[in-house]
Amino acid sequence: MLAGIGLFGLLDANSKLLSSAGHEVWQVLLVRFAALLLVVLCARALIPGWGGALGTRFPRLHAARSLVMLGSAICFFQAFSLLPLAEGYLVFFTSPFLVLALSAWFLRERPPAVAWAWCAVGFAGVAIGLAPGLVGDAGPAGGTASPPLLGYLYALGGTCCYSAVFVLNRQLRTEPGIGRVLFWPSLLGFAVMLPLGLSQWSTPTALSLAQMVGNGLIVGAATVCLAEAFRHATASRLAPFGYSGLVWSLTWDFAFWGRIPLPAMLAGAAVVVFACIMSERAAARR
Repeated sequence: MLAGIGLFGLLDANSKLLSSAGHEVWQVLLVRFAALLLVVLCARALIPGWGGALGTRFPRLHAARSLVMLGSAICFFQAFSLLPLAEGYLVFFTSPFLVLALSAWFLRERPPAVAWAWCAVGFAGVAIGLAPGLVGDAGPAGGTASPPLLGYLYALGGTCCYSAVFVLNRQLRTEPGIGRVLFWPSLLGFAVMLPLGLSQWSTPTALSLAQMVGNGLIVGAATVCLAEAFRHATASRLAPFGYSGLVWSLTWDFAFWGRIPLPAMLAGAAVVVFACIMSERAAARR
């Protein structure tokens, strides 16, 4: 779960770099899904049966999962093209609460009160870490700079889709192999993005093309990590670990943009780590 959250943070940072370079979402996602689909097909060609069977007993669940993964990809790319990472992540960090609610509703896995409590502590840590940057974001003439409402709506839509993926991963936990969890979302994404991406295609630089292909590899690895996590633990046990995204975002901010975290961010990250550890200890005792 921790590795998957970190990889999705890396994906967001890389996508923001591509957006800043002027690349349209449709082109970026077309290359991402094409790269992931090609990797899966090549792996199965070189190693027959790699990843297990592609057929499934749950076609509706896989279709729903593929759709919400596509929605998450589009929404988050658009959100981070309009919002700073910190503000986009503040919306995203409502995801653990959504995961707990959806798991109770759809999975009938009643989250214990302690899971809600440590999620709340984790969110408090996020608020501590991000508050100074949000409050201090002053605009011209002393006013407050307001990012577009559309950016927040995209972030909210992506968060809802992302949370739904968690629940669907849990519902599909009995199916062995990773072939299905990679093949069907990448095939749908490629089919949808092909006409849109080609209609807005602009010749990328070698670096941009490598970043787009890299996105496909990153999202594939992240998808496998999360799918495997939900094979072994309930949604209520894993939900608080979503807040580790704050620690990862600080890491990628420093790695890509050289931003040194403020003391408040480090304090917030410490609260997040504490909440994750205590949540896991409580789950282990149960």
